[in-house]
Amino acid sequence: MSLVQAFRDQSGTCARMGSPLMGRVLTILADNWDTGSALGQKMAQYQGDIGPAGHSLPLRICGGLHALVLQDRDGPLRAAYPPNEVSDAKLEKAVLNALTTHEDFLIDWTQSPPQTNEVRRSAALIAMAHVALSQFERPIVLSELGASGGLNLMWDRFALATGHGRIGPSDAVLTLEPDWTGAAPPEAKPQIVDRSGVDLNPLNPKDPADLLRLTAFLWADQPHRLALTEAAASVWDAKVDKGDAINWLEARLQSAPKDHMHIIQHTVAWQYFPADAQKRGRDLIKAAGARATPDTPLAWMQMETDGDTTGAIGAALTLRLWPGDLTLHLGRADFHGRWIKWVG
Repeated sequence: MSLVQAFRDQSGTCARMGSPLMGRVLTILADNWDTGSALGQKMAQYQGDIGPAGHSLPLRICGGLHALVLQDRDGPLRAAYPPNEVSDAKLEKAVLNALTTHEDFLIDWTQSPPQTNEVRRSAALIAMAHVALSQFERPIVLSELGASGGLNLMWDRFALATGHGRIGPSDAVLTLEPDWTGAAPPEAKPQIVDRSGVDLNPLNPKDPADLLRLTAFLWADQPHRLALTEAAASVWDAKVDKGDAINWLEARLQSAPKDHMHIIQHTVAWQYFPADAQKRGRDLIKAAGARATPDTPLAWMQMETDGDTTGAIGAALTLRLWPGDLTLHLGRADFHGRWIKWVG
């Protein structure tokens, strides 16, 4: 696939996902890409899949442009971005000028792949955790695989509004309001006593440079996502280690604290693990589940693609519980957490 075609494909995807601005910016890039520029030559060095399942070059470039806006490094580009509304011609002029004026910055920025921490996925985690707590009411030790910045480790500090009412702490730092279909999740009062995650490239939301990276890959015409991310970052107190997820999990599973429930969670991360790592991870979790007792229960919360395109395209919500090895198929969720079809 050529980079120009990758721009066009990503443009359509962003427009369908509710970001007309990114659709326009990516079309501008497709129509005007300069393969002879230093940035163009740098992008041409990438081999293999350059789309969203691979190097994701279009989003790397768009993230760099948004970072310029967030840092107020380019006045004309900022004036062409939301909340301002400008013509296609003015937006094109601003984008092309930024590519030239800030080429060194963009070359440096695009060395790293896109990295986001979609806080709205916590809506599904909250609901699944409440189901787990309805079976085993214990303080929680929480572990996340592919945690990025660890913002979704903070779901007990968030509220969830489902249309049936609101669940969560009265002083919640933010409220998630997905388009909810189905019954309300059960009531529970989670108590998380330890929250840790792992990622190949963990980001620290308290570090301004890392927070910039987390927010720059959010689309500029979706300010609510930016607000949610910043609110979650304001209360972040998790630990996210750098390392291989399965090796980290093996060490994490070796000690099952008495009178606690260990919850393992991951959202749209498992699919990126190699097949042998997935198998090893499943085997480790099942072995730990076989050791679980009513005093040391284990829960595995998954919000992951399952390839099912017959109904609502999105991620399957699956909860496995031990002792008993009970598998609950709880519904489906939009990959960005915009909607949840809850079976319960």
